[in-house]
Amino acid sequence: MHRALEFFVGLLFGLGLVASGMTDPGKVIGFLDLAGAWDPSLMLVMGGAILVGVFAFAVARKRTVSFLGSAMHLPNREDIDARLVLGSLVFGAGWGLAGFCPGPAVVAAGAGNPSALVFAVAMLAGMLVHELSAQPAAPMAVQE
Repeated sequence: MHRALEFFVGLLFGLGLVASGMTDPGKVIGFLDLAGAWDPSLMLVMGGAILVGVFAFAVARKRTVSFLGSAMHLPNREDIDARLVLGSLVFGAGWGLAGFCPGPAVVAAGAGNPSALVFAVAMLAGMLVHELSAQPAAPMAVQE
């Protein structure tokens, strides 16, 4: 039952991304083009997402388990460090250059968009590089 609900929520999210235009890189780049032909329509999408997020996190902070019974794991850090700033800059640059962020890229790749597929593969490769570089090196065995 949990998997069916997870599938439904993911499907609803994907349909929302398509309906809002977030899977169209031209629309996203138009939104980011403040000095040119700026398209402010995605501001409503972001505003709606922020509004939903504010209420969702307010509810989540008061709970110890999710609606499906899993333990809640909310972030507890509130500081801004160099990793957060650098990651935000890289994310923003990638979004601006490609017109995709992770969720819409996966949806657009699933719909057969070749540039989204390239983006999604590059994103997964970047995630793999991060995971491999973030793991502490195994101690080297001393041979006698």
